[in-house]
Amino acid sequence: MRLSVLDQSPVISGLDARRAIEETLCLARRVEALGYHRYWLAEHHAIAALADPCPEVLLARLGVETRTMRIGTGGVLLPYYSAFKVAEVFRMLEALYPGRIDLGIGRAPGGDQRTAHAVGGGRYPDAEQFPQQVWELVAHLDGTLPEDHPHRRVRLQPGVDTSPPVWLLGSSDYSGALAAQLGLRFAFAHFINARGGDAVTRAYQERYQPSQREPQPHALVCVFAICAETDDEAERLAASVDLRRLHMATSLDTPVPTLAEALAHRYTPQERQYVLGQRERAIIGGPERCKRELFALAARYATDEVMVLTITGDYASRLRSYELLAAAID
Repeated sequence: MRLSVLDQSPVISGLDARRAIEETLCLARRVEALGYHRYWLAEHHAIAALADPCPEVLLARLGVETRTMRIGTGGVLLPYYSAFKVAEVFRMLEALYPGRIDLGIGRAPGGDQRTAHAVGGGRYPDAEQFPQQVWELVAHLDGTLPEDHPHRRVRLQPGVDTSPPVWLLGSSDYSGALAAQLGLRFAFAHFINARGGDAVTRAYQERYQPSQREPQPHALVCVFAICAETDDEAERLAASVDLRRLHMATSLDTPVPTLAEALAHRYTPQERQYVLGQRERAIIGGPERCKRELFALAARYATDEVMVLTITGDYASRLRSYELLAAAID
């Protein structure tokens, strides 16, 4: 089983976004040495706990910090942008780091309506146009726009002879069905929606229509995970993300709580019930438990690749979690 990383560049309480970005680069260097297969950066806007609104920019630096690991976006929120411009950006990244770039794209606006309006330049993203945008993006990258398309004669730069794989990201059946129809790769966000993703991914594989760029289906599942030396220690570290999820549910826009802040919180019975209900999206435990549950998850989704998102109340325990997972799986 391949292990990969999704990094949201979390901002820890008491620290700043610059530190979060530095820790992203540090983590990427370390997990490459540990043998992780790919490393994706996520796009989020106007969220105090997450520091990366433009993963394609940080990706350019990530290519310098790494040498062999695949790097990419998980993902670019395509409805905000021109398909042509996104194709240009990723052609440039492919020119810089040939054979290592992944283009993961998402449909969700990734923020509240006011933020979506601001990012969209005074307009709200039109998700209904997403299938057309995806088709145009791939056609720009591959030079396959039909003769009657208005942009058929526009030259896409830089003119390199390779193109990054395109992944559709999703937490429902929509993107899985579209990826199967267009012959693209698919990543299911189990860390967002823990129910039904295995059926969605299997349906993608069964209904896949081969394309010139992807003769066979490729799928991965992304899960939240915290691995520590023992099950009890992992459970203790999970207090920070428990409180973070409660903050999200109550629209409290704050950085990720430290462990001390999280342990000091006194939950009401309703709050405790809520955070425990979110645990099915996560794998939390010592190395043996995490190994067992990761392999079980991969089997459920019929995939040989699991992408791991880890956030804790400090950067050292986050990095240690990835180290322990790599050792357990290896």
